[in-house]
This record gives sequence, structure tokens and C-alpha cells, in this order.
Amino acid sequence: MSNNLPNITEPAREIPCLLEADIVVVGGGTTGPMAALAAARQGRSVVLIERFGSLGGNMTLGLNTKPSGVLSGGLPLELWNLARSVGGVGADYVATTKVKDVKIASPCDPEIMKMLLTRLLHEAGVRVLFETVVSAPVMQGSDVAGVIIEGKGGRQYVGAKVVVDCSADADVAAAAGAPYVLGDGDAHAVQPVSMYYTLSNVNVKRLAEWAQANPEEVPARAIPENDEDLDYGLWLTGFNNLIRAYQEEKGVKLQRDNITLKTANGVLYVNATRVLGVDGLSPLEMSDAMLEIYRQIEAYTAFLVEKIPGFEHAHIGQIAPVIGVRETRHIRGEYLLTGQDVIDCVPFEDTIGADNCAMDVHDVKGSDVDFQGLGPYEIPYRCLVPLEVNQLLVAGRCISADHVAHGRTRNMPACMATGQAAGVAAAVAIASGTSVRDVDVAKVQEILRKMDMPLKAAEIA
Repeated sequence: MSNNLPNITEPAREIPCLLEADIVVVGGGTTGPMAALAAARQGRSVVLIERFGSLGGNMTLGLNTKPSGVLSGGLPLELWNLARSVGGVGADYVATTKVKDVKIASPCDPEIMKMLLTRLLHEAGVRVLFETVVSAPVMQGSDVAGVIIEGKGGRQYVGAKVVVDCSADADVAAAAGAPYVLGDGDAHAVQPVSMYYTLSNVNVKRLAEWAQANPEEVPARAIPENDEDLDYGLWLTGFNNLIRAYQEEKGVKLQRDNITLKTANGVLYVNATRVLGVDGLSPLEMSDAMLEIYRQIEAYTAFLVEKIPGFEHAHIGQIAPVIGVRETRHIRGEYLLTGQDVIDCVPFEDTIGADNCAMDVHDVKGSDVDFQGLGPYEIPYRCLVPLEVNQLLVAGRCISADHVAHGRTRNMPACMATGQAAGVAAAVAIASGTSVRDVDVAKVQEILRKMDMPLKAAEIA
């Protein structure tokens, strides 16, 4: 945003080194822990830096809880199975959509998941820096040699042989000089932002019975056959006709015609808010979006209480403390994954993971959500390697993919898969004395296969 306000100049200063490691992972959300864990299990020293006080990002802190697809193997499936063993994840289920049925990994209990992620990283020897913001890369020519951090201890830096940018917004890559595109690359249109919240005192059984009897109101859905599976197994998307009628009756404007309700550990989660055209890199626009989202939460809660069976005595339980940002920067890497690639399931020799997430696009202009099941596709390693910058990998929703492909690659299973691959690749590059750009991808693939990660689309049932 341009303005006429004055700039200031900071005086030069020396910055002390806090830590040094083989690999620094920036961001402890859905992607970063997979990268850190994968690298640490290959025997490398790893520091993971997270701006909040817990791990899991949008999956936990953001109350999203549910991958929009199946977890097919590797560390992501290991994590979900571990959570399931302690009651933090339910059984996977099949959701009906307008195109085809989609197998979806069960939602998780976000609080249990925070603890499990922390435990796994600690056991692997990863040094986690919580409540720490990464403000810039440390550069040696075109090589990234660490990151500058800000925290209560002041301004310091952490040195590294390889940095993995799992910031979701490609913050390190962009600051290092890697080229990128914002949103669709032309009009800078991005998918809208949202924020999850929960409702307490919901009669979930009554809601499920109503949804079962009214398929026209919730055409995309998963409804368990047994009541005991309702705690984790209810997923409902739709309500378009009822929302439209409610707006006409009340003379109000709700920003989404299509909303999603789901359960996790007996709690009802609501995905209903939407703010269009928000630049997720602008503190002003994000702050304004937060105010609008709180208004929408009140409005959608009133709609549910008044119009949907099971919500008669419901009230707001928890509001996520962070906005869910779907799209900002797409770095430009050695290969640009396209929408046609993920729709046609194009094979790649350098694949580092096969993914079967749904195509989940929230239209930039606000039309109905496009959530549809497609066949599995492959993600090439080259999408993790940014142009013009060395010793840096990116993983998560900021990989080198276009606006359409992003409708699949932004989902949790894909983000976790790219994080895992980046961690392995960083470790292999250091062990072999090569750059991450020139790493032996076949060796990376060999390790991923030993982790039971499917690499080819045909390997996913």
C-alpha cells in the first residue's frame, strides 16, 4: 500500500547469534513440524521457529482440524494414527460431493494434536523456538545462511546450512529475492479469508437426523451410521437455500451461501465466515477483516440457532485467535505445477508425494465454494526449489503452483507431504555435500518410500 507517510532509517548494528543448526525450519504450522521431524530423523540438527506458543497452525490454533483429503502414508499418517491411539482422531470417512465421493481423514482434537506435535519434535531432538518471529533471511550472496529473529530477547539470528520456508506466505523466500506471484498473478485476486469458531450445547444427534432427512439442504456430507461415531464423523456442507431465505426474511447480507459444519471430539466446528479481496500480507486489511469476521460470526450463529434443528440452545464456545488465510504468495520454482497437472494427474519423474486432496476453491469473487473429488496427483520436487536463491526450500501452500493447482496443494495433506519431503531433501543435501537444488532426488525418493509415503498417483487406492 502506497502512502505519503515518512520512512525512517535504522542505524547499523551487530546482531548476536543465538543458535546454529544444520537446518532451520521457519513456521510450526501444519507443514513445518513434518519438515523438522523428517530432517531430525535423518540425523541432522534442526531448529524450528514458530511465532505462536503452540504447533499445528491452522490445524490446531485455527480450529480447522480436518485435512480435505486422505493421509496416505509417511509422517502425516503416523501422526494421525498416533492421535487416533489416544482418542484425538476418529475414523476416516467418505464424504459425498457434487462430483464424486471423497475419502477424508478424520478431524483431530486440536488440543491433543498440539501436545503430540510438541512431543514428537522433542523426542526427535528438534529445538523449537516458540513466540519467535522470523524477520529476515541471513544472506551470503545468493545463499540463505540462516534467519534473523525477533523476540523478547531482542534481535538475534540463527545460522543454518539449509533453511526450509514453511511460513505459508513464503516470507523468507520473498525477502531473499525469490520471484513469486500473488494470488492469480494478474489482478492479484486471492481466495477469501475465513475464521473457524465452535458452538457449544449443540444437539448433534438431532442435527444429524435432520440432515439425513434433508439431503437437498446439505448435498455434500458425511453422516455416520452409528451415534457413537458422531463425535468425529459428522461433516455437512450446504445450507444454501436456507441461508438465502433467511437473508430475505431478516433483510441481512451473509457473505457465504455455502457453509460447513463438522464435529471433532464431540465439539461442533463452524466454517461460515468469509471476507473477499483481503491481502494477507497487509496488517491493515487483515485487521479490518477481523472486525468483519466477528460481525459475521454473530450473524451466522443467529441463523443456525433460529433455523437449524439441533442448535436451539447453542452458544459460541471458542473463536479461533487467528484468521485462516487461503492464499498469498506462490513462489516461482524450478517447475510450476498447473491446474491442468492436478486435474489430469500428470506423472512426474521427480515426484516427492502423491496426494488425493479434494479440489477446494473459494472463488475470489464470492460465488459458491467448489469442493470436488478428483483423482490423485503427484507433486514434483522442483516445486519446492525457488528460482534465484540457493540453500532454501519452500513447503506448504506457498510452493510453486498456479492459482488453480493451489486449490489442491493448499490442503493439509499436500502441505504435510511437501514439508516432509523438504526436510528429507535438506538432510540428504547436507549429508552428500550438495546444494538442495542439485540434490539426488532418487535418494530423497528412496528415503520417502522407506517412510511408506506413496510417490505415484497409482499407489493411492
